[in-house]
Amino acid sequence: MTSQPKNTSRAWSRRSFLATSAMATAGTALTACSGSGSSSDKSVKPMSSASMAAALKKPTEITFWTWVDLKKQVAMFEAKYPNIKVKIVNAGQSADEYKKLRTALKAGTGAPDVVQIGLDTLSAFVITKDLLDLAPYGAGDLKDDFVDWTWKQVSTGDKVYAIPQDSGPLGTLYRKDVFDHYGLRVPETWEEFAAQGRKLHAANSAISMTNLPNNDAPNWLGLAWQAGARPFSVNGTNVTIGVNSAKMKQLAGFWTPLVQQGIVSADADFNNDWYAGLTKGTYATWVTAGWAPLFLQGAAAKSAGKWRVAPVPQWSDGASVSGNWGGSTNAVTAQTQHPEAAAALAMFINHDKQSSLSMATELSLFPPLRSTLANPEFIGQKSAFFGGQKVNQLFSQYSGTVSTDFQWSPFNDYVTSSYNPTVGTALTRRKSLSDALDAWQESLTSYARKQGFKVTG
Repeated sequence: MTSQPKNTSRAWSRRSFLATSAMATAGTALTACSGSGSSSDKSVKPMSSASMAAALKKPTEITFWTWVDLKKQVAMFEAKYPNIKVKIVNAGQSADEYKKLRTALKAGTGAPDVVQIGLDTLSAFVITKDLLDLAPYGAGDLKDDFVDWTWKQVSTGDKVYAIPQDSGPLGTLYRKDVFDHYGLRVPETWEEFAAQGRKLHAANSAISMTNLPNNDAPNWLGLAWQAGARPFSVNGTNVTIGVNSAKMKQLAGFWTPLVQQGIVSADADFNNDWYAGLTKGTYATWVTAGWAPLFLQGAAAKSAGKWRVAPVPQWSDGASVSGNWGGSTNAVTAQTQHPEAAAALAMFINHDKQSSLSMATELSLFPPLRSTLANPEFIGQKSAFFGGQKVNQLFSQYSGTVSTDFQWSPFNDYVTSSYNPTVGTALTRRKSLSDALDAWQESLTSYARKQGFKVTG
């Protein structure tokens, strides 16, 4: 691993970065049939390298909204393109930024040139035509340099709506001290996971095999991704919703008895009690993402040396499939008056090898760029916190097993906020998750139709 966060306040900031906040309401969502942008509708001819180079020599100032401290990476960009000046603005974490962005887009003025948008929220701005297609500016040439599934998240056909900045392939962090003390095996399948959980519970019911948070839709959807569930399918304004599909019900059927029997806890995550649980060994495992190992070093610093990393359990013997939790992109808004400079910034920040490496090693952003995932400076690090394991190397391997066909809904704010009173409440009360998925399905279907989407499922 790389540099360690100094305190849990940074860890909390990392959490805010990961997941779209559940505070969004119907009033902040964009309707399906009305876009505030227009530039993305226009056909732009691909620029020659000479024309692009000439445009980037013109004195230009652009604005970049990001909730990550990217001053160093922007300085690298400005050193390469000295005539372009970038004004960095922290407009708030995820949902707070999105609210301001939507206000500016609706007003037709005030939006940034370049903006950070989560992987799970990107489609909401694509469908309303508020983002520039970056392909004419050379973004399409970068495709093979990024992990396949991350590129699929930002592109449709030949159109490229953002550049992947970071990701969150799933793996398992587990307490070796707990496993050794109770004679537990590292589970290779979910069936083994449940069996080891029952063994642990019989020996010490105060320790949970893991925690399935009652307030974290992105976590649940990451597990669904890994299980092969595809809760959303989007084709323009036609949306198929299947949060209660057969695959989702299978997931619910697995977790419900574990929660009801107390084998798995359902505590809210990313708060002081949860941090304390990670430190004390209240949770024997944490099924989490590639950004988590460095995060954990700040959130549970006193547990150093007690943790190890393993692949996420599989649904089939011999399989090797991961999911994703978290991640973000840099996109260019349709309001930009400087598309060449804005596109160049979005591409440089995430594609330049040194910029990408510095984000990975200094900011704990798990990289989607293949060169960084293979860079010895990143994958060669041994972590004393994890008993000397090459943690980055392991999660780089897991990233290669994430399927490419997962889609997000174009109203992810509501997906997130409606999770808590349905699935989240069922977890808290130890009720049927299958019934909760039905309630979630009904809520999402009703909301989507009111927003103008044609819904099936």
